[in-house]
Amino acid sequence: MTLRDTLEPFFNKLPAVASPEKHVHFKDKLWWTLGVLLLYFALANVPLFGMSQDSVDLFESYRAFFAGASGSLILLGIGPIVTASIVLQLLVGADIIKLDLSDPKDQAFFQGAQKFLVFVMIILEALPQLLGGYIQPDTGLASALSVGPGVITFLLLIQIFIGGALILFMDEVVSKWGIGSGVGLFIVAGISQQIVTGIFNWQYDSSGLPVGLIPKWIYIAQNVGADYLFSGEGVVFMLVRGGILALLSTVVIFLLVVYVESTRIEIPLAHSAVRGARGRFPVKLIYASVLPMILVRALQANIQMIGIILASRGITFFGEFHGSTPLNGIMYYLAPIHSPYDWIPSLVKESFSSYGAVTPANWQIVLHVFTDATMLIVGGIIFALFWIETTGMGAKPTAQKIFNSGMQIPGFRRNISSIEKVTQRYIPKVTVIGGAFIGILTLIASLLGTLGSTSGTGLLLAVSIVYRLYEDIASEQMMEMHPMIRSFFGEQ
Repeated sequence: MTLRDTLEPFFNKLPAVASPEKHVHFKDKLWWTLGVLLLYFALANVPLFGMSQDSVDLFESYRAFFAGASGSLILLGIGPIVTASIVLQLLVGADIIKLDLSDPKDQAFFQGAQKFLVFVMIILEALPQLLGGYIQPDTGLASALSVGPGVITFLLLIQIFIGGALILFMDEVVSKWGIGSGVGLFIVAGISQQIVTGIFNWQYDSSGLPVGLIPKWIYIAQNVGADYLFSGEGVVFMLVRGGILALLSTVVIFLLVVYVESTRIEIPLAHSAVRGARGRFPVKLIYASVLPMILVRALQANIQMIGIILASRGITFFGEFHGSTPLNGIMYYLAPIHSPYDWIPSLVKESFSSYGAVTPANWQIVLHVFTDATMLIVGGIIFALFWIETTGMGAKPTAQKIFNSGMQIPGFRRNISSIEKVTQRYIPKVTVIGGAFIGILTLIASLLGTLGSTSGTGLLLAVSIVYRLYEDIASEQMMEMHPMIRSFFGEQ
C-alpha cells in the first residue's frame, strides 16, 4: 500500500462544506456571498480573549493581502491557506509528490492534502508568535482567573485555530455556493477598509500630520505656507507626505489593471451539432489572475517571520529587526518593497534614523529593489504556471471542457487532441507573459505607494479581484438565461 492509499481515506474524512447537488440560482449565490462577507466583518471585530495589549503583530505590513485583522479571531487571515498552497505546489512541481492534476482523482487528492496542510499551517503560524512572545497573554486576566499564563496562551491558540478554520470553511462556502472566491472576497474587504481609512482618517501619525488624505490636505492648507509648498522641498513634501504620489499611483494602477484585464486572445468556437451557434473562448493576458502574487508575497512573509524569530533568539546572522522591519543582512534584501520609504535614499535614511540603525548604502538599496523585482517577476511566472495547473485552467483541462460542451474549433477535427493543440499554443505562453507583467506592475505599485498603505500588491489584488467578480456576476446571469452556456462551465 502506497502513502497515497494510506492518506486518501483520511483526507476524505476531513470536514468539508457539502457541494450543491444541483444548479444554485444566481440570487441564492449572491445571498451566500453577502452572508459570508458580513460574517467576515463580524469575526474581524471579535477580539482574542486574553491577549495582552503589549502584543506585536508580526504580519502588520502584510495585512493588506493576508485579509486578517490584528488582535482579532481571524488574526492569521488567509495566511495558512496561501502557505499550504505554496508548500503543496512546490512539492508537486518538484515531483516529490507525483500527481497528474488533469486527473480528477489526483485533483481531489490535492485538495484534500491542501486542506490538511491548512490546519497544520494554522498551528505552525500561531505557535511561533505565541511561544516567541509576540502574542502575549494578559497576566492580569490570568491572575483574576487564578491560572497561569500558559493556560491563557493555550486559550489563545484554540481561538486562533478556530478563526483559521472558519476562514477556510467560509472560503469553501463562497467557492461552492457563492460567487467568485472566498479568499479574493476577504482580500477586497480588508483593502477596501484600508483605502477608506486612508482617505478619511482624522487621527494623527508620528510626524504630526493626519493619516487620511482629505484631512491631511485640509491641515496643510491651514498650517503650511504657500512659499514653502511651491519650493523644491515643498513639492517633494506634497508628493510623498502629502499623499499626491500615492493618489496618482492608486488611480493609475486601477486604470492599468482594468485595461489589462480586458486584454485577451479569443479562440473561435463553433457548436458541432447546432449550425450557426458560435462563440469564443477568451485567454486573458492575466490568465492566472493576480492571485499568484499572493503566493509570492506570502513566501516573503514566511521568510521574514523565520528571520524575526531567529533574531529574537539572538541569532542575528540573517539580519536584525526593528519590530517586523529588517535592518540588515539577507533578510533586508529579501523583504518586499512597500513604499518610497523603502528605496528613495533620503527617505530610507529618515526611516533608519528613527530606528536608530545604520542607513544602507545606495548599492544596498539598489540590490534590495533588484531582489524584490526578481522575486516578483520570476515568482509570478512560476506560481502562475502552477496556479493554472492546480485549478484546472491548463491547456488539457480547458480542451476537455470545450469538447464536453459540444463545441469545436473551426477548421479542426472534433477531438480533444486537436483542441488541445490549439490551447497548448496559447495558454502556457500567455500565462508566462501575464505572470511576468503582473509582477512588473506589482513592483511599480509597490515603489510608488498607495492610499491607505494597502501596498502595491494589495491594491493590485483588490482591483483585479473586483473586476473578476464583476465578470463572474455577468457570467452567472448569462448562465441563468442560457442552459447551454451552463453546461460549458460544468453546471447541472
